[in-house]
Amino acid sequence: MNMMNSSGDEEKLGNGVVGILAESVNKWERRTPLTPSHCARLLHGGKDRTGVSRILVQPSGKRIHHDALYEDVGCEISDDLSDCGLILGIKQPKLEMILPERAYAFFSHTHKAQEENMPLLDKILSERVTLYDYELIVGDHGRRLLAFGKYAGRAGLVDFLHGLGQRYLSQGYSTPFLSLGSSYMYSSLAAAKAAVISVGEEIASQGLPSGICPLVFVFTGTGNVSLGAQEIFKLLPHTFVEPSQLPELFVKDKGISQNGKSTKRVHQVYGCIISSQELY
Repeated sequence: MNMMNSSGDEEKLGNGVVGILAESVNKWERRTPLTPSHCARLLHGGKDRTGVSRILVQPSGKRIHHDALYEDVGCEISDDLSDCGLILGIKQPKLEMILPERAYAFFSHTHKAQEENMPLLDKILSERVTLYDYELIVGDHGRRLLAFGKYAGRAGLVDFLHGLGQRYLSQGYSTPFLSLGSSYMYSSLAAAKAAVISVGEEIASQGLPSGICPLVFVFTGTGNVSLGAQEIFKLLPHTFVEPSQLPELFVKDKGISQNGKSTKRVHQVYGCIISSQELY
């Protein structure tokens, strides 16, 4: 009986049926590996060309694209993904949901032997699962083909500024950052940017508390995440400085001039980009 079940499972691999997981590990995870438009191209392109005959989508009330949008392009909404040979997700599924002898693709965070993810790796091995880890898909020259885009940096800096306002408040400083929400609270990138611009206008006109100035944002590297974060940062009144200029910046005036007026550095923030060579 076990051999018959195993044979049936093995036949699933490469059968042209793709599954999309409902993200279950993180309550904030709303991303999806395939959008409805991706699914439409795969389904309507013909199995001979795309290799895909069916797409099963686990229902989710929090996914950024509603279930009905997948149904509209020909996907099937189903909790049961047992017909699928390839199952796609963003983060790993719960261990009990992993089906034997299938192919899975998601960010597993197992290749560095992260201790908290070893039960996941054990489950993958015991169930004879083929795992395509997005972090390890590389081209001919070893460069990753799937990586974080600029949106990770954009959303990350909005969230950071929101948290920074909360942090400074706990230390007794009221700042314009308090008016910012978390990135998920904005309906679009344009709306989030408008909120940051409003904060920048308040910094320019009212200034920051002198006790937290100069306020320096350090960006490490020049990848997509760093570039996305810098894009949001540049919406604030700012000046970029070289790493070598940082000591001088911090020994200058304390934010108040001799006549009692606030100086320029309380009406702007500073950015500094550090390369890997400078970091280490």
